[in-house]
Amino acid sequence: QVQLVESGGGLVQPGGSLILSCVATGRIRRVYGMGWYRQTPGKERELVGKVTVEGHTGYAASVMGRSTISRDNAKNTLYLQINSLTPEDTAVYYCYADIDDMTTSRPDSYWGRGTQVTVSS
Repeated sequence: QVQLVESGGGLVQPGGSLILSCVATGRIRRVYGMGWYRQTPGKERELVGKVTVEGHTGYAASVMGRSTISRDNAKNTLYLQINSLTPEDTAVYYCYADIDDMTTSRPDSYWGRGTQVTVSS
């Protein structure tokens, strides 16, 4: 079974920075689009950033200019850096990926379990 495992969450002071990582493991044939989403209780999950296999990126307006999403295709790993953090960035951050595994002929969607990011002094 393919799994996505996030890491790097925790408590960060306002104005600080963090880097989140997500690694895809399992019988993977190919990883396609990947992205980071976040969710706060009572709100819908929202896209933070996304990146294609070729490295093309997109960001939510709320983080544009202070975030960088990247990937290492050789390691099946996704990263997200966010600078100038505010309490509004507090959320559970989820890794997403479209992946062809050894049992499918077209990509399936996978989600990580999430990592908590809390921005507070």
